Amino acid sequence: MPTWLLCPAMARLDGKVTLITGAAAGLGRVAAELFAREGSKVVIADLADGTDAVRAISDAGGTASHVHCDVADEHSVHAAIEHTVSSFGGLHVLYNNAGVSLGDDDGPVETDAQVWDTTLKVNVTGLAMCCRHGIPAMLASGGGSIINVASFVAHLGAATPQIAYTASKGAVVSMTREIAVIYARQGIRANALCPGPVLTPLLAKYLSDDERRERRLVHIPMGRFGEPIEIANGALFLASDESSFMTGQSLLVDGGITAAYTTPV
Repeated sequence: MPTWLLCPAMARLDGKVTLITGAAAGLGRVAAELFAREGSKVVIADLADGTDAVRAISDAGGTASHVHCDVADEHSVHAAIEHTVSSFGGLHVLYNNAGVSLGDDDGPVETDAQVWDTTLKVNVTGLAMCCRHGIPAMLASGGGSIINVASFVAHLGAATPQIAYTASKGAVVSMTREIAVIYARQGIRANALCPGPVLTPLLAKYLSDDERRERRLVHIPMGRFGEPIEIANGALFLASDESSFMTGQSLLVDGGITAAYTTPV
């Protein structure tokens, strides 16, 4: 029986160790701070300096560590997993949050091959390498939860062309399903977290004027962009035992976009 059914007052990630890629800032940092508040020891794996994020978690009474990690470099990923296990004794939640959305990403005719290569190397191959090296550590720790960040555009075409990014996130959803099936009986769950448009620097570059902002808002039934904490709360649910019978799924946190555009006529 899941522990949360027995001890509802217990912190939702008590006793768990989480590695979050791309957690020095943005959505990853919000999730790292939330997970730490819920009892998890958190490793911030990022190319950027995560010292400030670790300090913020420590000042709030949590436990965290930073390790330099380039998800596009398999050796760097392996080192980050080893750091996690040696620092905190295991790995229970692998939150693959790191990703890129390049400014020159456009339609299939306009998008340069280098944009394709970089996007897929980080968003798809990088995530696969995190799973390749993280899963053995999770198995040794008794299982856990993999959270792969995809996007609502994995289910719908993007209003603004970004073909490489959309393709990469579709691959993440498919890969997540396969991982979930492979490890379902070994105590590892895998789900894709699919945010809608969220107010982050990644989105800001597409909102350079009121016309572009309104063009995006018109597609969101709720009439607003998401907040980072709303995505982090979705990730917390997937990481916790509250989602213990959920694997191979896409959790869409998108303000109703996909509901509006996938309803049969």
